[in-house]
Amino acid sequence: MSKLIFNRRRFLGTAAATGAALASPVYLRRTSAQSGGEVNIWTYNDFVPGAFREQFEAETGIKVNVRLVDDQGKQFNLLAAEQPNPTVDIMTVAGHRFLQFIESDLLAPLDVDRLTNWNKINPTFSESDWSTINGNKWGAPILSGMEVLSYNTEVVSEEEAYTWDTLFSEKYKGQTAYIIQDMLSIVMLMKGYDGNFIEYADDHKRAAEIMAEVQQFMIDKKPLVRKYYDGGAEFQQMMVNQDIFLGHSWNGPAAALINDGFPLAMSIPREGSYGFVYTLNIANNAPNADNAYTFLDALLSSPEIGAAMTKASGFISTYKDVAPHLSELERKSTSFPDEQLANLQFFRAEQNDLKYSLMDPAVEAIKAA
Repeated sequence: MSKLIFNRRRFLGTAAATGAALASPVYLRRTSAQSGGEVNIWTYNDFVPGAFREQFEAETGIKVNVRLVDDQGKQFNLLAAEQPNPTVDIMTVAGHRFLQFIESDLLAPLDVDRLTNWNKINPTFSESDWSTINGNKWGAPILSGMEVLSYNTEVVSEEEAYTWDTLFSEKYKGQTAYIIQDMLSIVMLMKGYDGNFIEYADDHKRAAEIMAEVQQFMIDKKPLVRKYYDGGAEFQQMMVNQDIFLGHSWNGPAAALINDGFPLAMSIPREGSYGFVYTLNIANNAPNADNAYTFLDALLSSPEIGAAMTKASGFISTYKDVAPHLSELERKSTSFPDEQLANLQFFRAEQNDLKYSLMDPAVEAIKAA
């Protein structure tokens, strides 16, 4: 590993400078009246641009309270525990988890008529089949992402990174990391199975057999992984500290490192992977529903805001006309070759009950092994 010449101190200084740049003004249409009060949001790190938040608070008088989340399951459990009187107004739900939240009466249908800027979203996302359930919209799509294999280009070759097998190889023992739950679906793809569980809707016994096989595979490979992690910031820090040289990640945190000058690249390996869309949803019985709609409409108001979200998070914006507001490097870090995109499919929700009834216990078993 002696060829690694990356300067961690220089990187941290660059990252700090980038953060400062994000504080430049974004363009928010001025609200006609100061409404006051507050809005409570559960979301991932960097999904609400700091400059937008400051300007929104100044122009509306609404205080924005952000609670960071790093796991959809944890968020679901917390919201379920709080009902029927939740403390949150807006939360970030991935499209493939909609049904779990909807069927538990945790989300309110989205009243698109209250969002004058709904047409600022690319219809590929706003009008897609997955976004409409039981005749209702349930969330405003803001960012799109995917599960990728991220790697340090000064250590791992492009050829090695085109297969998930490298993540489980002896060569990189103790130098890898991944999110267990996400990897369960990917290992299913590696083995030729349906990670969405659609194929097993009428054969739950077969689904259980497959999950047992995948669980055992990951237990057998456990000595090779340095760490199971939960959130993107932790992945980034492990890469910067050179604790790991490759790992499964979401494309957003990886793109952020690339844009900060870190020698990182991403691939969608030949065995396949999954894509997903993050949406902002209004909680059922939200305590500040009017302020929640005011916030959502403002957030959707311009492509500059969409670009700021992409710059900060690294995920692909769902807004129209964002590209002119991104640098060449930023555009490059949020795109993939066509031959790799052909390996991608989107998470689907139809069999989530079956999927998570098997997957959640498997995650705990792997951790405990």
